Amino acid sequence: MGHKKIRTALTVDLDKPAWEQPGLHNRWHPDVPACGKIANNEVVKIECLDWTGGQIKNNDSADDVKNVDLTQIHYLSGPFEIETAEPGDVLLVEIQDVQPFEDHPWGFTGIFDKNNGGGFLDELYPNAAKAIWDFEGIFCSSRHIPHVRFAGLIHPGILGCAPSAEILAEWNRREGELIAASADLQRDVAKPPEPKNAHAGSADESLKEKIAREGARTIPGRPEHGGNCDIKNLSRGSKVYLPVHVPGAKFSVGDLHFSQGDGEISFCGAIEMAGVITLKFTVLKGGMAKMGMKSPIFHPGPVEPQFGPGRYLTFEGFSVDENGKQHYLDATVAYRQTCLRVIEYLRRYGYNDYQIYLLLSCAPVQGHIAGLVDIPNACTTLGVPMDIFDFDIRPEGDVVQLDMGSCAFTSQ
Repeated sequence: MGHKKIRTALTVDLDKPAWEQPGLHNRWHPDVPACGKIANNEVVKIECLDWTGGQIKNNDSADDVKNVDLTQIHYLSGPFEIETAEPGDVLLVEIQDVQPFEDHPWGFTGIFDKNNGGGFLDELYPNAAKAIWDFEGIFCSSRHIPHVRFAGLIHPGILGCAPSAEILAEWNRREGELIAASADLQRDVAKPPEPKNAHAGSADESLKEKIAREGARTIPGRPEHGGNCDIKNLSRGSKVYLPVHVPGAKFSVGDLHFSQGDGEISFCGAIEMAGVITLKFTVLKGGMAKMGMKSPIFHPGPVEPQFGPGRYLTFEGFSVDENGKQHYLDATVAYRQTCLRVIEYLRRYGYNDYQIYLLLSCAPVQGHIAGLVDIPNACTTLGVPMDIFDFDIRPEGDVVQLDMGSCAFTSQ
């Protein structure tokens, strides 16, 4: 008796503009029309563009990163109507496989220009930069960051169900309040609804206008539905439990990553790729009440790079910034300092700071909160797997400067 062939619920066209493909959308809104139906307990394949919709090219210039149009992102595949799903249910999504397209075996990591997207360390590293990664089975390497090779912990950056109209209004209310209260910071603290380049799938013009005016940006993850959580351990074999807020759940997925470090610190920090994800959907009736669920629950699978105990070199940082200012239990400041300690350490081998920044964004580094109670200093750590390098980075080893080439920078 033969196995039933797994159905492809959505195909994408890498040569066609993303905004012309009705199975894609780039705003969260309950009224985005479903692009297809998936049965309860069905396994399907879903194809995805990279999160920018193909704006970043496989070349040696970061001009495309500097000039990326962030009003377009993220392009998600969906939404899909999951049969029998109703508000109050939980949608169990099992990640069975994630793969790049066979004829597209590469991905990219980017540092956005401070004036167009920025990133975690943009006060110190304000310029755009890029690394292209070539895939070799489960491994990847880059001409832009030599002497490094590692297995990718492949995963989707975004999974989520559509918000209800009430939840969407709440998102826009609270994020709008934050924007208003932060006007003097001279920094984007959130992105409000942006009609420009909103893509609402197959919606007609009047519905598209409504979705463009009200729809939430896909940039942040949010507690009510998951979304752009960028959890590197949600690889093959993982289970994701998502709250259902609208009839049919209206599930969407995208932002596929070949690899990522904890924090995805450069914002475009994973190894971003186009590809196909294989998912199984199971509706758990009344699951939100049964689980006391207010936000998604994740059960990471058994797939993880094996570096072994003692094979991480771990750095620490505290909530004292680079200008000597003391912050109170600020884990964000501490993690920035942790990243800077790694950059200072690895630059001794010949890497440019931007190469290390890119590497910490996409290699499977382990970020942890060590302490959040010892006033005034939060302490965070970052473990760098030593075995991703083809040279010895142990503190007791000799420091030998190697030819590290360069990541891609802009021509302007």
